Amino acid sequence: MNPRQLKWFLLIILALIWGSSFILIKKGLVALTPYQLGSLRMIFASLFLLVIGFRKLPEIPLDKWKFMALTALLGIFIPAYLFAIAETKIGSSITGVLNALTPLNSLILGGLLFGLNFRRTQILGVAIGFFGSLLLVFTGNDAQTTTHFGYVFIVFIATLCYGLNVNILKKYLSDMSSLTIATGNSATMILPAFAILRCTGFFGAVHIPAVQHSMLFIMVLGVFGTGVANLLFFRLIQISSTVFATSVTYLIPIVAFFWGLVDNEMLSAMQFVGACIILFGIYLSSKK
Repeated sequence: MNPRQLKWFLLIILALIWGSSFILIKKGLVALTPYQLGSLRMIFASLFLLVIGFRKLPEIPLDKWKFMALTALLGIFIPAYLFAIAETKIGSSITGVLNALTPLNSLILGGLLFGLNFRRTQILGVAIGFFGSLLLVFTGNDAQTTTHFGYVFIVFIATLCYGLNVNILKKYLSDMSSLTIATGNSATMILPAFAILRCTGFFGAVHIPAVQHSMLFIMVLGVFGTGVANLLFFRLIQISSTVFATSVTYLIPIVAFFWGLVDNEMLSAMQFVGACIILFGIYLSSKK
């Protein structure tokens, strides 16, 4: 598979994985607090990655560990808690469309802080893709509105973290394999996540069947939605631009709505139009 085909393949797989994450978070919040959910998500992901990649840890130069810790904090640790907190008050579709701010933040932060160059077609692609996401979410029968603006801002902060993260990865860690980066991230965040989990009183409630049921959803979320997905995402960043890599957030609402079809929810004609607009925006943003 040539690099052009590979980056589109990785983009689609990531969209399928991350587009399914919101329903897993919703299921996890049935019996877990946001802090328990975020901690368990990172612990499951870290255990998975450390088991398959612990041999990669000695390959990380000492001067790279500060970037490992920073990317773990911005790309995984902080967003894991922020998204869980946000979904206690706002719907998953609102969260999904706000997540589509990530490419815009990546583009702006890359230009302002990292000196990365971009074309006007990339800016246009970002704008078109975000418009398509808005159309996809707000033209359906289940369109949602919210007055919880503080929780909307929480999601916005998470997208800023993602925007910083992808630029740091591209500039400082692109010479390392995706497994090495993911394993290094895991090594830096597993102990803090465990410490937070212990402070939540989780271990006193782990015997409750509802808690165990929610844990199963978060185990799937941690292993696939964080562990496997980050391996694929780091590889995508290495073979494409940061704008194209973060364009996966435009496809996430599409996958989320198809999960709705499982519950007999039909997409409207305008939502299919929105999906087409999103794909066109991603095509423009992929141009170097």
